[in-house]
Formats: sequence, structure tokens, C-alpha cells
Amino acid sequence: MSRAIKIAWGSLAVGIVVLGIKTLAWALTGSVALLSDALESTVNVAAALAALIAIRIAAQPADADHPFGHHKAEYFSAVLEGVMIVIAAVVILNEAWSSYLDPQPIRAAWTGLAINLSASVLNGGWAWLLLREGRRLQSPALAADGRHLMTDVVSSVGVAVGVIAAVMTGWLWLDPLLAALVAVNVLWSGWHVIRGSVGGLMDESVPDDDLERMRSVIADSAEGAVEAHDLRARHAGQASFVEFHLVVPGEMSVEAAHEICDRIEAALHAEFHDARVTIHVEPEHKAKHSGIVVL
Repeated sequence: MSRAIKIAWGSLAVGIVVLGIKTLAWALTGSVALLSDALESTVNVAAALAALIAIRIAAQPADADHPFGHHKAEYFSAVLEGVMIVIAAVVILNEAWSSYLDPQPIRAAWTGLAINLSASVLNGGWAWLLLREGRRLQSPALAADGRHLMTDVVSSVGVAVGVIAAVMTGWLWLDPLLAALVAVNVLWSGWHVIRGSVGGLMDESVPDDDLERMRSVIADSAEGAVEAHDLRARHAGQASFVEFHLVVPGEMSVEAAHEICDRIEAALHAEFHDARVTIHVEPEHKAKHSGIVVL
């Protein structure tokens, strides 16, 4: 079992525990703001399950029907998570409006807030781990889950402050107002998750920093060639697809050109662990005198 799959299983377990804790906090207090916090956690559980399924699919090797692999399955998980976030926000807004029309006093506020705080601490620690491992493993599903959990932590802190203010002042309308603000925050998070995932599905280019690193690796490892040009690269889940043209002297043998290509591929794999490299070899008269100059 890969580390990404183990982490995805952990996310599902953490999501279920946090949902149970937040539901208990809402049941004790009757606060619609704490209910909105619990409703957001239902999204966390569903998203963790979707991420687990997507990561397992993405880990499958290429086959006849999917010769480039199954890496993009993770982006579908992230898009699905964004959609579920939007649905949760709509449900929270509906609950907030109902509570605004018929406000109810908050019961056992301090006990409920203490219970809810324990869930936020657990969420915050797990979100930090997901963001770190999502970047390290280049997993869009884990990174999206981590960003959403971190948003959940921020909204939970805001909810706690607002519930304290509502209890201290007796202004019951603060409770549904906080729930509405949570919904807006959730919608903002969902927009960012969907936007980032759609970029991956549309074969958006890798970041400029990654492209610059690729150029540097190619320049340092292509000794014997003339130049490299038309570099293109994209991420698909944990894999990076890299393509470029390599210009070699016209009199160079196929075997010698192949050795240069092998050396470049090995260097790119060392820097980008799951890179898929395609090199088109061209004779010297095809040189564009631009792009990557071989050192």
C-alpha cells in the first residue's frame, strides 16, 4: 500500500472522528453556528472517501485503454470535493436563515465549545500533514483535502469566537449570522478547489519554477547535443509529462544520440521522480538557436 493511500485512509478516519465530535457539540448547545461547522465536516468525510477511491485508481499502471496511466483520476476527486463544498454551503445558509427567523438560546455553551475546539485541533494537525504530503507526493487529491481542512479550522475558530460573543451579549442573531459567514467561507474554499482541479484536467502547464528547473537539468545533462527547444510539461496527478526537441550534430550516430537521451531522462527522473519524458531528436539544421543552450 502506497503512502498516499495510507494517508487517504487516515483522512477518512480523522473525518469520521471529527464529525462525531462536532455533532456532539451541536447536540449539546443547539447552536446553528456549531451545526454549520458539523455540516462542513460531513463534506470532509465524503471528500476523504472520494480522495481514497481516486488515489487507488490513479495508482493503477497504464493499460491498453489508458496508455498514459490513470493519474488524472485525482483531479476528478478534487472537483467532486469542490461540488460537495458548494452543496454544504447552501445547506448551511438554509439553516442560518431558519434560525434567524426563529432564534433559540444556546445551551451548555462552554462545554460545547470545548468539545468543538478539540475537533479543530485534530483537524489542524491533520490538515498540516495533508498539505505537506500532498506537495511532496504531488497528489492533487491530498492537497485539496488539506486546503479544505485548513479552511474548516479557520471557520471553526471564527464560529467559536462568535458563539462566545453571542453568549456574553445575549444577541441571539449572532449565531445564525456566524453560520452564514461560515457558508460564505466554505463557498470561497470550494471555488479554489474546483479552479485548481480544472486546471489539471485542462493540461495546464507546470509552474514556471518547475519549468526553469527542467531547463537547467536538460542543459546540464545534454553534453554532446547542440540545443533543446519547444519544452512543454504538464502535471497529471503525481506524474509529470515532459516533451521537448533535442538537436544533435548531423553526423552523430543513432546510438550516441540515444545515450544522450538516456542521460537526460535519468537526470529528469532524479529531479522529478515520476516524470514521463518524450524526446524528439533532430539534426543540426533544425536548430532554432533559442530555447535551452547545452552547457
